[in-house]
Amino acid sequence: MKKEGLIVKSNQVIEAGYELTTSEQRLILSAIEQIPKGVHVSSKTIYQVNASDFVRLFDVHEKTAYRDLKEAAGKLYERSIVIRTKEKTTRIRWLQMLEVKNPYFEDVIRDSEWQSVLVMFSEAVTPLLSDLKSEFTKYLASDLKGLSSSYAIRFYELIKQYESIGSREIAIIDLRFMLCLQDKYPLFGNLQQRIIDPAIKEINEKTPMQVQYEFRKTGRKVTHIKLKFKEKPKQAQIATETLKATSDSLNTIKPLTEPQIAKYSMILCKLGSISDLSNFPDYPAFANWIGNILRNPEKADEQIAKRIFTALKTETDYSKKN
Repeated sequence: MKKEGLIVKSNQVIEAGYELTTSEQRLILSAIEQIPKGVHVSSKTIYQVNASDFVRLFDVHEKTAYRDLKEAAGKLYERSIVIRTKEKTTRIRWLQMLEVKNPYFEDVIRDSEWQSVLVMFSEAVTPLLSDLKSEFTKYLASDLKGLSSSYAIRFYELIKQYESIGSREIAIIDLRFMLCLQDKYPLFGNLQQRIIDPAIKEINEKTPMQVQYEFRKTGRKVTHIKLKFKEKPKQAQIATETLKATSDSLNTIKPLTEPQIAKYSMILCKLGSISDLSNFPDYPAFANWIGNILRNPEKADEQIAKRIFTALKTETDYSKKN
């Protein structure tokens, strides 16, 4: 029997080098979820991914799902994946076909019309996603609910790969390969601040796993990240949800400065937890609307203001710095 929302990938894919946006990740994972487990499937099999799959699997709001599906379909066909073995390095396409059911150019299609996409995995990728008997990683798509960072998704998969062991060490040079960072963030401090810290923080806050990490140096240079992880106790998850539910009082928030409003409105506009509040064509417009509420919460709908300020306190670094 097919287990709802189960994602299964070869470990070669888990450790491959590729770059996908969060929306593209969701489209790929929604298709993988449809592959029968332990059964050989043809590379000619076509999978229909609906906006409703984003809602069902990742708890994305319906309006956001349409927009994300449209964004994901835009460049996914061009995306490739690099597989490394001891013998060779191979670059292959994720897909050999992507079909949209709208005959018009995407810039004139309303978000709500992006309800489904047809995809066919490439012949080289298909064996890494179907009929896997060994050296594979599995997890529930629901584990990723709330994750807004594509890097957090990649770290989560690397953690689940070694879940039975509870720890793993990754060379920084290998991490850079997996995340396709190339020359981005050449200074390790920037890599830690922009990629590693936010990804692990989001995993700890929003997934069933709890992660700790430290770095290992070779000489004076940081060369490895050491991850330790375990599943969160169920009671701890309940306590976290209760804390979030009771921390929505606006009375504990002091007025924000204009630089703070500019900073946090851009962060908040990309959070999945409040994405359903957006009726705007892009993130900057949504951020501007959020900024006005941060500036004058008393003029906004009380419930909407509470949701935004709760997200500010629980999903950003605002509380730590104030």
